[in-house]
Amino acid sequence: MSQAGVEQHGQHRQPREQWTGQVGFILAAIGSAVGLGNIWRFPGVAYENGGGAFLIPYLVALITAGIPILFLDYAVGHRFRGSAPTAFRRLGGPRGRSLEALGWFQVAICFVISLYYTVVIAWALSYFVFSFDLRWGDDTAGFLVGDYLQASDPGFSLSFVPSVLIPLVLIWVAVIVVLALGVARGVQRVNVIFLPLLVVAFAALVVRALFLDGAAEGLNALFTPDFAALADPNVWIAAYSQIFFSLSIAFGIMITYASYRRRRSNLTTPGLVVAFANSSFEILAGIGVFATLGFFAFQQGVAVGELEGLTGVGLSFITFPAIVSQMPGGPIFGILFFGSLAMAGFTSLLSVLQVVSAGFQEKFGLSPRQAAVRVGVVAAVLSILLFSTTTGLLALDTVDNWANNIGIVLSAILASVFAFWVLRKGPELRYHLNSVSTFRVGGIWTVLAGILAPVILGYMLISRIVSLIVDGYAGYPQWYLLALGWGAIAVIVAGAGLLTVLRWRQNPDDFRAWPPLPDHTPPHHAAAPTKGGRR
Repeated sequence: MSQAGVEQHGQHRQPREQWTGQVGFILAAIGSAVGLGNIWRFPGVAYENGGGAFLIPYLVALITAGIPILFLDYAVGHRFRGSAPTAFRRLGGPRGRSLEALGWFQVAICFVISLYYTVVIAWALSYFVFSFDLRWGDDTAGFLVGDYLQASDPGFSLSFVPSVLIPLVLIWVAVIVVLALGVARGVQRVNVIFLPLLVVAFAALVVRALFLDGAAEGLNALFTPDFAALADPNVWIAAYSQIFFSLSIAFGIMITYASYRRRRSNLTTPGLVVAFANSSFEILAGIGVFATLGFFAFQQGVAVGELEGLTGVGLSFITFPAIVSQMPGGPIFGILFFGSLAMAGFTSLLSVLQVVSAGFQEKFGLSPRQAAVRVGVVAAVLSILLFSTTTGLLALDTVDNWANNIGIVLSAILASVFAFWVLRKGPELRYHLNSVSTFRVGGIWTVLAGILAPVILGYMLISRIVSLIVDGYAGYPQWYLLALGWGAIAVIVAGAGLLTVLRWRQNPDDFRAWPPLPDHTPPHHAAAPTKGGRR
């Protein structure tokens, strides 16, 4: 069957949306990968796990797990031309329905993540405005928890915080509008605009930070290697964890994004560009953050290691505002930092919600506009009810921990095990990558994505579950962790099951993968494409 015939196979099926070209796809994929975690998570994780020595396990993790799983997502999405539920169903063949549930599991994870991820962007937008007059004052921790978030004890509250509610509503409106415009006119266009702006803004921030008093001490604290840390298995787990969460892999994003590429599209070379661009931004973020922390430590007359709040919410919304208040030209620095945080978060949020929108479009025959409005409105209401209240901060912290450390890791393990061991589709996926790409993958890709990655991720998952059961989390009451943490996982599983049994508007199995496997080559030997496979 010709390429055009394959694209149109199936009666009354609308032509699939596409990126305008390779550059648009690369920018969108980088925009998804570069998010909040690059700025507020990587520098602290690197510092706490061997400093400069951490770059060794970090690069090993990138090459042995990050890129192989990224290629797996690309291969599944591009070959089977659909959102996560559609692509996994087609990958599963006769077992399609059971594997479709994995796709909906990933969609449900993205839906849950979108509910709280949007709130952090709302905080960044608020602090962008606060930077103009340094509204947080001298007590940045008290301002965040008390004045701004009005945080209360663990529980459930309907006491809304207007300073969070208003920017949250604005962001949800913007997200729905962008998704309604579609892949090329909406998601891609925003990334084409925001990603260069993000790089320029953050580069300016880094340059300014490098000329602050104490910047050299901050960089020494980050990059001075502690090679003894390499003997600690937890350091290696931290590296794999950082790569895994940073690249937007294994929860439907890259499957969905790859499905919007044209049939004859290079996959592996752009994948390398995306992976190394993401890591480059993380290192740039580390330089900027720790040069700034060096200045703060210099001002306080203490060592960098004695500072508190070096990662996450504490770094971005307590430590950095305190630094901005003390530095020359602080308001400009704050504007650049929180503007960068908001842009990085927004492009990542679009990718998360596009997974949900695409799944509903294909299952229920909706247009991008219909799916964006229906999914967006429901998500916005839940997001506002759960996270714009006085209990929003603790709810966000809890749900985020379970969704990432349990949900996404489990999703990656299942995807790898099903693809390589249950369905034995590794050779077919490898054949597909090599048929359309200039950088070819060999048998080592199967070993890395099919054996090494799930083993490491399995260890991460088991150790995390044991820790959460035995030690709890952050000192929160057990009933609260059960309701918000394990409850979030239960909702994800239930949602995946319900969406799997609902009827498709159009038969997703009316489809033929392209390029076809060579007739003379058994599937288990299909790893080396012939020249004809590049038609």
